[in-house]
Amino acid sequence: MKKFNLFKEIITANRQDVLNAINSNKTFGINIHGDVVYEPYAPKEILIFSGKHTPKPVSALTPPETLKIDDIFGKNYQIVEDDDRVLIKAFSNWQELIGVNMPRCSYDDTTADGVAEFSDKDLEEIGWQATEFNINYRDLVEEIEAKCDGYILCIEQEEPQYQFSGLGFIADDKQAYEVMFAYAKAHVQKMLDTHEDFKRELLTEDEEEAAEFFGL
Repeated sequence: MKKFNLFKEIITANRQDVLNAINSNKTFGINIHGDVVYEPYAPKEILIFSGKHTPKPVSALTPPETLKIDDIFGKNYQIVEDDDRVLIKAFSNWQELIGVNMPRCSYDDTTADGVAEFSDKDLEEIGWQATEFNINYRDLVEEIEAKCDGYILCIEQEEPQYQFSGLGFIADDKQAYEVMFAYAKAHVQKMLDTHEDFKRELLTEDEEEAAEFFGL
């Protein structure tokens, strides 16, 4: 998986596409590739902006206001208009972007507690069964991030102290399932073969069920 670090990334969007979206009176978004998209968003869409512009009523006494793109985005964005491009830095809006993207992410790694579940029910079943053999979600996530396709939308910096907060978007849940299952099965087999607390005759009902889930 690739990291998309909002501390470092500048998103480039087409200026006319952005203006068209602002004037559309529709809720629209801009994804990490700079594409303008509209609701309903795709299942794994990763957005650095989502909103809707509602123009103020005008009358003879109040002429139409001049539209400024940076006013539409708000104070938490840094916007530069460069000919036919709009350059966007979005890291200051991270807290809002968590809520914007949470409904479509595969897992949430934005809290001090770390990853606690997967949004996909089949991946979550592996995670739940694996905990019976002391495999935590961090172990599984590191395996996915190393071997699977997708993006981690995050803020990550080294100085003045290390900081990380992110949302994971797995591109192919089937691929992730196969990677997770193989990793967990190998770990469970090793525990059954070598760990005193996981001898077959000592397994609890839940541990036995988990071993059977992994075909062991």
